[in-house]
Amino acid sequence: MKQTESVGSLQMAVLFLFFLTGSSIVIIPSPLTSVAGSGAWLSLLLALLLGMAMLAVLLYVHRAGGGRPFIAYTRSALGGPLTWFVMAPFALLLFWNVAGIVIEIGFFFKSTMLKETPTYAVNGMLFLIIALTVRAGLETMARMAALLLLLMFGFVALILVLVSGLYRIEFLLPILPEGIKPILHGAYIAYGFPYAELFIFAVLLPHVRAREAGRISRHLYIALAVNGLTFVCAILGSLMVLGPLTGELKYSLYQLARLIYIREIVERIELVIGFSLIVGFYFKTAIALLILIKLLAALLRLQDEQLLTFPVALICFLLSLTTYTTESATEQIVNVTWPLLTTLAYAAPVVLLAVVLGFKAMADTS
Repeated sequence: MKQTESVGSLQMAVLFLFFLTGSSIVIIPSPLTSVAGSGAWLSLLLALLLGMAMLAVLLYVHRAGGGRPFIAYTRSALGGPLTWFVMAPFALLLFWNVAGIVIEIGFFFKSTMLKETPTYAVNGMLFLIIALTVRAGLETMARMAALLLLLMFGFVALILVLVSGLYRIEFLLPILPEGIKPILHGAYIAYGFPYAELFIFAVLLPHVRAREAGRISRHLYIALAVNGLTFVCAILGSLMVLGPLTGELKYSLYQLARLIYIREIVERIELVIGFSLIVGFYFKTAIALLILIKLLAALLRLQDEQLLTFPVALICFLLSLTTYTTESATEQIVNVTWPLLTTLAYAAPVVLLAVVLGFKAMADTS
């Protein structure tokens, strides 16, 4: 990885879309429907509106930074000590974020395909592949992303089309069986995972080529809209097939794939689809690890980012084995703790930076 790495605006939008959709498309339908029922898609739309507002803040900070690296303009705005104060929780939560995604991959494998395989073997293999991917650099990852994104979205669309014969519209009613409170709870969950996580892209946005910087806002908003539409389709499809069971069954898209049966010609395809969905987990983790390494290298003023790749991956691997090991603990974190943590560690520093840069801009014009 080199400091001079740059990608096109559309490539950055693909990375952004992959990061937001990656593991979320597999995980998010279950917790949303468990708290919001058939109104889960409304929760998602509310969270998407919050995501749009957060993206506006992120883009404002990026424009105010004038194309400089994120930590560089943060230091100039907040000073060195305050930069360390606000960025330390940012980096620490990123460690946990990377480990958490791989923990979810492990749970997915253990509950669906590799039930007898030890967790350390699954996580270790994944972190080795992820670290090698990150070591290849931002430009290589951006070129990989388009193909892998098509693979993931293609299989999601295939699942929703092949189970369309099982759709029952009546499962979508009533929309508000218990009022607005469960809808707001669902929106809180989706806000924390994945939309509040978009603030970590403040580290990558300065790597967009200068000649394409003017297009980045449009491309990121389109990517966010595509993400929201995909989530809504996944939630509606799961609800119309599984009904009330959607909130009880984890990995609802995988469960839908298990129901696909077409005249003994198309059946038992859930393993192929399961491995394709793993692509989303894997590449989201690679993007998050890349951002973490770039952030640490900038904070530590390192010239060679590659020195951090394997040590940081090793720390994240150890965290994935020791932080939380039961699915019930994971659900508690996703439903309650994670939105609060992402607000304090990801959103708050970027919003603070936006406020400071805004005041400085007003002072310069007055």
